[in-house]
Parts: sequence; C-alpha cells; structure tokens
Amino acid sequence: MDSASNVLLASSPSAAAAVGMGSGGVRRNPTLICTPIMADSVDKMAILMAEAKSVGADLVEIRLDSLKDFNPNSDIKTLILHSPLPTLFTYRPMWEGGQYNGDEKPRLDALRLAMELGADYIDVELKVAHEFNELLRGNKPGKCKLIVSSHNYENTPSVEELGNLVARIQAAGADIVKIATTALDISDVARIFQITVHSQVRSVPIIGLVMGERGLISRILCAKFGGYLTFGTLESGVVSAPGQPTIKDLLDLYNFRLIGPDTKVFGIIGKPVGHSKSPVLFNEAFKSVGINGVYVHLLVDDIARFLQTYSSTDFAGFSCTIPHKEDAAKCCDEVHPVAKSIGAVNCIIRRQNDGKLFGYNTDYVGAISAIEEGLRASQNVSNTVGSPLAGKLFVVIGAGGAGKALAYGAKEKGARVVIANRTYERAKVLADIIGGDAITLADLENFHPEDGMILANTTSIGMQPKVDETPVSKNALRSYSLVFDAVYTPKITRLLREAEESGAKIVTGLEMFIGQAYEQFERFTELPAPKELFQKIMSKY
Repeated sequence: MDSASNVLLASSPSAAAAVGMGSGGVRRNPTLICTPIMADSVDKMAILMAEAKSVGADLVEIRLDSLKDFNPNSDIKTLILHSPLPTLFTYRPMWEGGQYNGDEKPRLDALRLAMELGADYIDVELKVAHEFNELLRGNKPGKCKLIVSSHNYENTPSVEELGNLVARIQAAGADIVKIATTALDISDVARIFQITVHSQVRSVPIIGLVMGERGLISRILCAKFGGYLTFGTLESGVVSAPGQPTIKDLLDLYNFRLIGPDTKVFGIIGKPVGHSKSPVLFNEAFKSVGINGVYVHLLVDDIARFLQTYSSTDFAGFSCTIPHKEDAAKCCDEVHPVAKSIGAVNCIIRRQNDGKLFGYNTDYVGAISAIEEGLRASQNVSNTVGSPLAGKLFVVIGAGGAGKALAYGAKEKGARVVIANRTYERAKVLADIIGGDAITLADLENFHPEDGMILANTTSIGMQPKVDETPVSKNALRSYSLVFDAVYTPKITRLLREAEESGAKIVTGLEMFIGQAYEQFERFTELPAPKELFQKIMSKY
C-alpha cells in the first residue's frame, strides 16, 4: 500500500474499519472507494457526505461544478469542515465532461484554494495541469495529493498510447495518475488493466477506469489489478460518469473488499446482460464457502474476441447466455458430448494447468428437471416412476442455444418434440437433428393436434424491459397442460400469467436458472452446490 493510502486509511474511520472487514477479517486490497457528491447546494452535499460515510465509502469526490450558487471561500471551508471523510475536490469543465462553463482562472483558483484549506486530493485535467502548477508557484501543501486526469469519451487508445499518456501525466506533476476511457468493446478494458499493472510495478499510483456498461469490470477488478481507487455512487443512475456502480453493489454484491491479486474471475457473458441475477447468486455462494472468486456481468459483443483477450487462468470460468451459446461451443478446446449433441454451451471452464477451455451445457438439466417436477406436482406422481415427459407432445419456441438444450433434453426423456421458430428453416434444421417436427411461430396460433401438450419458451420475448410481449396468444394456450418460460426477469412473464389464467400449470425460468446454476457452481469450484442457500437467495426475487 502506498503512503497516500496509509494516510487516508489512518484518517478515515470507515476505511480503517474496512481493513478488518470480510471473511476472516481480511481486506484483500488497498483500493479505495470514492463516492461522487453532486448536489446544487452545500447543505445537500453535507447530507450526502454523511450518507457516503454510513454506507462504507473511503472518501468523497466533491463536484464543485454541480453547485448552483458557489462562493469559493466560504463554501470550500464549510465542505472540508463538515466532511466526515477525506475529500477530493473536482471542478470539472464542460470541455472534459463536467458542468462548469466559465473562465478558467476562477475555476483553477477555486481548486488551489481547496488545496490551501485542507483538501486531501485535488483533481486537475491534464490539459490545464501546467497552468495550475504555475498558479501554485511551488507552494503545494504536503498533505494534498494532486490527481492529474485525462478523460476520453470516444474510445480506449492502444497500450502504447496509454503508456505515453501516463508518462505525460506524471511529467505534469501528478501524485496520482487518472485515466478514464470509453469501452467500444469489453476487450478494450484489458488495455487499462495492463497499464494499471505496469504502473504498479513502477510504483505509480493510478486510477484507470473505463466508462460505459462494457467497462463495468474496470470499476470492480481495479481492486485485483492494483488501481488506486474506484467510484461508487449513492444511488443507481445518479452518476458522475457513465457505468458507475453503486457503493452498495460494490460492497454487498461484488464483495469488493475481498478482491485481491489472487482472486479468480468468473462471469456471465451475454448481450443484454445487466438483468442477470447470476452475480447475486454466485458471489454470495463464493463468500459463504470461502472461495476467493468474484462473479461479474460481462457485456460481450464477440465471444471469440473476449475469450482470446482474457486468456489468463485468472479468468477461470463463465456462464453464457443469449446470444452466445452456440458460438461458445465453437470457441472451446473441448466440448462435453451432451453439449456437443445440443450444439450449445452455457458453461465454460478454463483449466488451470494449461488454460484450455472446456464447454458444458447445464441448461437442459435445469430446465427439464424443473418441468418434470412441475408435471409430477400437477399429476401427483412420485419420483420413482419414469419421466412424466415420456410420450408427451413437447413444443419448443426458439431454435437457439436454449431451444436446442430443451429439445434435446425432452427427446432424451421420451417426449415427441415440435420446434416452433420465427424462421421455418432454423426450426427444420433443429427438428431434423433431434428427430422432431418443425413449424413457424405463426403456425403455433392454430396448432392443436391434441390436448395436454407442454410448451417451453426459450426466446427472450417477454424479458425486461419488453414485459408486455408474448410469443403466443392467450387463445392458443388452452391446449397445454404445462407452460414453461426460460425468461426469469420478470419471474411471471405475460406468457406465464396468461397460461395460468388458461388453466395450465406454470414453471418459471427462475426454477431453471437455479437448477442449471447448481451444476455450474460445482464445475467452477469442484465443491457441492449450497442448494439451500441458492433457493434462499433467489426466493427474494
């Protein structure tokens, strides 16, 4: 830990306490959590600063550019006096993504004043660092650390360009280097991790963050790679830069204090992915059994590029969701025979001794067992008899990765399978592989060869935010004895609600989600899944 961190931890009651936090009383990283304080009045800022302390922040970033009426002398004094945490003052101009739109001299004067009045940190943009240093004339208070920052709202430059940028920021007199870039692809974040690690080796304190949803991992894994601080907001959506998580999520969802250099990284690869509850489930489970791992949301556009970029064994395992399950199968060095038959992988393990990727499919077990349990409950049949799916007509909506998994699983259990898909050709390809029939989604409206059929939706139709959508009309649901929906956000989709109103037994995607997660957890950790804990966690949703 560098000396600036030591000073801060000693002067911050919440940060000092946090060092002893976590399982076994361990804080595995010195990375600080800074809460941006944005309000139009000093009084409101005081309330927010107290709140930041109460939820576990280490310091506060006071955004002077958010104040409506600003009197530098009295306001800065008041803010420093009333802050229960160390202070970082930022007065961001519009040309660097802030709200200040005036002359530079009063802006820089205000930052110099904050420095003189006892601020712990000042953030100055690289573009004006030279002018700011001239203002100081060498009279920089020893207590105050100068952060020189560069924000790129367009992209993330090459490693070479980033290295040059770090050198320029250092040459501008920075005590701490801050670089914020924008992720056009999640692979961009790897370059910031590289620069962060390189700066660590050279003992340069660095804040390296990547903005936007694709850059979220930079804000969590900076604790693993040695970043000086990260930002955590007080409430969701009220951010000082795109993609900031809440401090509550950093501490409670991602167990931020427990992330260290040896922490293994797991995550859910998808697009969209922010709705996934997998991080809630796995992070709590990892913590409960003492696994040194963190599980994150991974918004991935190209899975092959993602897996090539994050090829270290530290990136140990992934869950795959829509639309990457079929491509995931092509990216693995070895694919389990069942996943190969299905043609889709929803769980990837990176072997620790050689980095090879192994692909599995846990979808079909989770979904089929949930559907079987639903049928047994509705028919009062015991578990000892063969599968209640045997002989049933099983209609699968969708011919993607999850559709393949369910079709395969139902066929294995002796069901007669029909694939319904928007495009008939895709449905026919899958139907031919598993030995079933194919129809279009439009045909499904009048499809009624018999009563007591089973319907399984494996598409994203009806998923948040498009909760009013459904793949099939209520009228067509009367022929089904059981309806399953793989969507679990919301838990009760329009399809399930209308199916229940039509008299069918319903099985939610949450039950499939929990079922497939058991096996993933066991593959990730080589430990038995804490099934009761999983049920308890998901019962909140």
